[in-house]
Amino acid sequence: MLATFASVFTTLSDWLEDLTGWLDDTSGKWWFLGVIFGIALLDSVIPVVPSETAVIIGGVAAGSGDQLLPLVIAVGAAGAFLGDNLAYEIGHRFSDNIARRAESRPKTQRRLDWARDAIAERGGMLLVTARFIPGGRTALTITSGLTQQSRFWFVRWIALAAVIWASYAAVLGYIFGQRFADNHTLAFVFAFATALSITVAIEVVRHIRSSRAAGKARPA
Repeated sequence: MLATFASVFTTLSDWLEDLTGWLDDTSGKWWFLGVIFGIALLDSVIPVVPSETAVIIGGVAAGSGDQLLPLVIAVGAAGAFLGDNLAYEIGHRFSDNIARRAESRPKTQRRLDWARDAIAERGGMLLVTARFIPGGRTALTITSGLTQQSRFWFVRWIALAAVIWASYAAVLGYIFGQRFADNHTLAFVFAFATALSITVAIEVVRHIRSSRAAGKARPA
């Protein structure tokens, strides 16, 4: 057990050391803004890409004076916006095929109906909330296309969600980047831990509310 813990600790220490060097060498470069944009776009379609991490690192660099905070927010939001629209388009392209499949598969039809009703009931705020849940945003944006939600409605709410999300991640990094201007690693760790805690809190609250709503809807 101790050997395993020591191995994990060593690996984490090495990762943090590498991260420090990478932050110092890379995050202050002008082209790092393009990295933020690309990662934010890809994360909308491929959930394993760490977009929050990229935006937070950009915020840390801004707090240290190596980037401009408005630009970090702008490229993060733009990447997220275009990525979410790409996810919607993927869902939309397959909507007819899924609809035909649902005609002969009641289970698929029930799932589509449930998704359509959930989006209709909770509205655009569901898109805003989902943007803070890795994987959840991808599922919801693709589902919005599958269920043929209004493109105009989708674009408006996704634009708002992208700006709020990018601002939140970048400002967190900026605050800790200023506080620990001489230690990028510590700034990133505190900012990332805070962002992770907020994400977990959002998911816990969402789960509790969903459980309560399901309990009320269940017949006696």
